[in-house]
Amino acid sequence: MTTTLELPSTREEAWRWADIDALRRAAESERAVPVAGADRFLDLPGARLLFVDGVLDESASHLGPVQLTQIDASDHPLGRQALGRGWSLRLDRDAVADPVQIVHVASGAANHLPAEIVLAEDSAAQVYETYVGRGWTNRLTRVKLAASARLMRAVRLLQDDGFVSLREEAELGEGASLTATFLAAGNMGARIDGGITQTGDGAYAEFGGALLTKGELKQECAVALRHAALNGQSHQLWRAVAADRSQASLAARVEVARDAQKTDGEQSLRGLLLQRTATVNLKPELEIFADDVKCAHGATVGELDAKALFYMQSRGIPKPRAQALLTRAFVADAIDRIGNEVVREAFAADADAWLEAAL
Repeated sequence: MTTTLELPSTREEAWRWADIDALRRAAESERAVPVAGADRFLDLPGARLLFVDGVLDESASHLGPVQLTQIDASDHPLGRQALGRGWSLRLDRDAVADPVQIVHVASGAANHLPAEIVLAEDSAAQVYETYVGRGWTNRLTRVKLAASARLMRAVRLLQDDGFVSLREEAELGEGASLTATFLAAGNMGARIDGGITQTGDGAYAEFGGALLTKGELKQECAVALRHAALNGQSHQLWRAVAADRSQASLAARVEVARDAQKTDGEQSLRGLLLQRTATVNLKPELEIFADDVKCAHGATVGELDAKALFYMQSRGIPKPRAQALLTRAFVADAIDRIGNEVVREAFAADADAWLEAAL
């Protein structure tokens, strides 16, 4: 019996830029021999988890503080398909864990995996994820931060083919801090879908990254960040670089509830076209019901500065190299916000490799 894959429609406003056809093709692709994943771990201490098609490879993993447990599904159209047994990181009060690294390998067809990160008061964690392979990789990650808990996340999407969809749901308590950076630098379609709510006074959220697209690819992010308490801060900084006939789309929304006075919310969405046949869509939104707030957004799409290119070429720098340097500086706005130096350098190397191939 064949099960019909239930997917959102691009006729819905929230999904109008989504490449549902690419997702469906990836889900229906045939499985192949999985690519190597163990060599994708960075030189960091702490837990290492290798998932192949959503299943833990115990021989190549060290769980540390991470456990495998049953996780409830989301009501999100894609997130609700990632249900069942997944990985869970839970820290007690005042605990500080070594970094947790997770590598996801896909071999084709569809694979789903839920996850949860629950940090008690004054605890701190770092979680770094890497996606490689092919097929449809679908993930749901739930984050809950208690008072003054701190979480740093960095996620890189490097699949050679297929589609990666991430549903990120986070709840931030009083004085809690979430910093998350995403880099899409593979040859796959992607959707990064976030729903973050600040439920405690003085919570801080930084959520952003870079989409790098070429060929006929379509990638997008769609993030809603809700301020529901006093003195909250949020920063959404996204960069998109599109080459050839590809499309990158950034939709970022800030919602400020009536009681969320003293909110400070900032959005920065910028797109760079390497060729005029490419497309960058930007959609910043502010929905404010409080009257004592400081919220701002900026959205621009452009090409490389012709004067800067001419100046660099006049100093003996070949045009492709000059283009790569200027584009790298554009992307650095997002990548340089990663706090861990080893991780930051790995992300920069991924971006440089993409630029070398695209230019």
